[in-house]
Amino acid sequence: MRQPIMPRGLPVFFALLVLGACSAFSQPAATPTATATPMPLPSATPTATLAPTATPTATPSPLPSATPTSSPTPSRTPKPTIAPPPSAQLVFDNWELLDLPDAVREGTGSPLVAFISANRQQTIGNIATALPFTGVQTLYFASPARAFPRIPVLELQSAQLLEVFLAPRGNALAFAREADSPSQAGLYIFNMNLGLVARVLPGANPLLQRGIYSEPVFSPDGSQLALTAAMGFDLDIFLVNMRDGSSARISHSDAHEFWPSWSPDGRYIAFVSDRAECPTWNPNQPDACDARRQPPPNSGQIYLHELASGEATRLSDVKTHEAPSWINESLLAFSSGNPFDLLNPQRRIWQATIETGEARALRLPDDSATSYVSEAWSPSGIRVLTQLADTDNRAALLLADGTLVAEDFSLAFPRFGMVADWSPNGGRLAIGGSGGNCPYGVRVKNGAFESIANGSPPPTMCDPQYSPDGEYLAFSGVNPRVDGRSDVYVASTNGFGATSLTSDLRGQIKLIGWVGGRP
Repeated sequence: MRQPIMPRGLPVFFALLVLGACSAFSQPAATPTATATPMPLPSATPTATLAPTATPTATPSPLPSATPTSSPTPSRTPKPTIAPPPSAQLVFDNWELLDLPDAVREGTGSPLVAFISANRQQTIGNIATALPFTGVQTLYFASPARAFPRIPVLELQSAQLLEVFLAPRGNALAFAREADSPSQAGLYIFNMNLGLVARVLPGANPLLQRGIYSEPVFSPDGSQLALTAAMGFDLDIFLVNMRDGSSARISHSDAHEFWPSWSPDGRYIAFVSDRAECPTWNPNQPDACDARRQPPPNSGQIYLHELASGEATRLSDVKTHEAPSWINESLLAFSSGNPFDLLNPQRRIWQATIETGEARALRLPDDSATSYVSEAWSPSGIRVLTQLADTDNRAALLLADGTLVAEDFSLAFPRFGMVADWSPNGGRLAIGGSGGNCPYGVRVKNGAFESIANGSPPPTMCDPQYSPDGEYLAFSGVNPRVDGRSDVYVASTNGFGATSLTSDLRGQIKLIGWVGGRP
């Protein structure tokens, strides 16, 4: 049950220390000028040369219009050409304590499937008569082997499907919550060890800042969350401590910093910045980009922030329009080309080595018209499955040097319509669709691109994901022979024996992914 946390019982305290400094300037008093004392003389007309106490001509008396050199000169602060837009305010409020089973409170030792059941219909006396949608969304963790009943982890009232982001170990999560009241809407964190839910970033759409959508990402151990927030005239990246909600800014330029991605070993955070093209969006600075005439950036170069030193270095001068992703702790993948440019939609895929900073594009010889989309890198980074979009679309397996291993013209997904995932050891490759556009059944190939499973619907296969231990394959699928609804399925590593985990839930189902089962 949810239990509101009373303010006096909170273990977290906040203090605001306001430092003030004031300085007073006082004009020094002028030094009195020595003046001759008149003495009675025999002559009626005094002579200046006979007055030994007369003021020396070398030291003139200060004139009324003179400005004392010791007085402070007021500085003129230039007014900004535009006022800064409202900044995002990182908070730690709306606390709740939730009861969780011990099986998930400390993180899960074995992999579990996470999914959402939304708008579940409740029945009355006659099971054929259902009440309207409840608007309740429930996040479940389920055992792929059905070793125990699925566990309801979080339940919220929301008209929209929740955006949920999981920590790899399953000990924390974040979610964006819509609410009628601004005091409730925002990005929330859930520390599952403590059972503590709290809001950290207010806003009706907290992940959309200054026109840029940027997802939060957890550190490998789940202790910190990296997120993007608007500050002043630009965007910055912050780290939020999952235990007490404290935050620290890690990007320190006046440019836009967004799309953070945490390395698997926790050493780096890769992010995208436009600082090479626009060092500052602050109108008080010379040569600043003008937000009144220029739209927010939709691209930039990739930088690496090293957590130990706090330093950020540019990885490549190649411009990317998408968030980077880690292949493993030493290799980073990214893309070039604007996929939303309808007149020139060419897209290339790149692989960068962290230690050397070398980045190289992967491409077939003489493929000037081909775009590479929907890529899935093997865990070692030696092979990549990609969708070749030219006059037709086909799936192709390539080596990192651009050598073509094999092609499959039967997998003709629409552009950006393919989703694939490798097993942790690189021995299996599951290929499915995305966005509900999933025309094929379970398709699994080996490392040489030879078919292991070549099933036909039902069910179809969307968004396949291997478990961290490689024992199971989860995916969402549709069974048109029943009612056309989407369910979450689990199969063996080869794709055989698929069974539904959600067929008894009357609601909209959304697969989130795997949690737990990681060191």
